Amino acid sequence: MTTSDGAAFRQVLDNLGRAIIDGRMAAGDTDTVDAIVARSGASRPVVREATRVLVSLGMLTAGRRVGLRVRPRAEWDLLDPQLIRWRLASPDRETQLDELRGLRLAVEPEAARLTAIRGIGAEELSGIADQLERSTLERDGPAFLDADRRFHALLLAAAGNGMLARLRDVVDEALRERTPGDPAHWQAAPGDIALHREVATAVAARDAERAAVAMRRILAT
Repeated sequence: MTTSDGAAFRQVLDNLGRAIIDGRMAAGDTDTVDAIVARSGASRPVVREATRVLVSLGMLTAGRRVGLRVRPRAEWDLLDPQLIRWRLASPDRETQLDELRGLRLAVEPEAARLTAIRGIGAEELSGIADQLERSTLERDGPAFLDADRRFHALLLAAAGNGMLARLRDVVDEALRERTPGDPAHWQAAPGDIALHREVATAVAARDAERAAVAMRRILAT
């Protein structure tokens, strides 16, 4: 796929995905590749590739007689990072944020508890907390996000549960939304860093309950 085809693919995919998310294309609605080509001006290969992605996400079905049909939300792959990003950019944003918080509350304290039981990664977690502190002092949002992502990814991986580790990309999308971006958020960041240090300390001490409680407090901030 050429650069221009890649840009066209991204535009078609985003436009269709967002139209399904916000209800402009409702469950049960039908469409065709030819109609999308006519509306978008993109080539048939580009449109076909975009619709294949949406089929893989459970948002569309494709058949010879019915063409493309929008599937109900209950059938979507709601853990896919791309779908999460579309929902965060849609009128469904607050619902998506609530669902991300709920998922993280169910998963990450348990990941912290299991990591503490295993006593794995405490030194690395502490080092990442240092990087969070430096990025806060420097008001460096990208560096803060990078460190925050690595901290939470390490906990998910060190828990020793492969299914928890697979949730890394979902947690990444949630972390993008909480990266400090204005003075009020930066002023609150030191408290958040202290809680991350608390998790690292609890892991070093193999104090599972302390680690889980600290993680719950992080998610409540």
